[in-house]
Amino acid sequence: MPDTAPAPRSPLEFVRWISWAQMKAGEDWTRERELTRSQSFVLDSLVQSPGASQSELARRSRTTPASVSSLLRGLEGRGLIERRTEGGDERTKRVYATAAGAALIAGFEEAMVAADETILAPLDADERAAFQKLLAKITAQLPQPVRD
Repeated sequence: MPDTAPAPRSPLEFVRWISWAQMKAGEDWTRERELTRSQSFVLDSLVQSPGASQSELARRSRTTPASVSSLLRGLEGRGLIERRTEGGDERTKRVYATAAGAALIAGFEEAMVAADETILAPLDADERAAFQKLLAKITAQLPQPVRD
């Protein structure tokens, strides 16, 4: 029994296929570092915005504080993050990526750019420009995705 999916029948099925290839590249990159997608998202978020609270991280990752707590325990156990109390407020701990955590997640953006280049490799410069123009026209009519 062949392990191939049927050929896409609509433009959006092609877009989903491209999206899958990009997502798989990201998952492969994080898996090589023994991280889950959620862990890599939170770790990258802490590198970009150090000192977030657990509730802020839950909001950003669109998950529950309990899930973030579990995720942080795993990262903390590996020495990738640390929690600190600040300003005498013992109830709220701020979370920071350690140097090891920042080093582990470094290079993700570059890896995703490389994945994009691989995906777009069959297109020449004019085709890429036309493709981007068409995608911009389509997405101009859609609500912008947000990640609070």
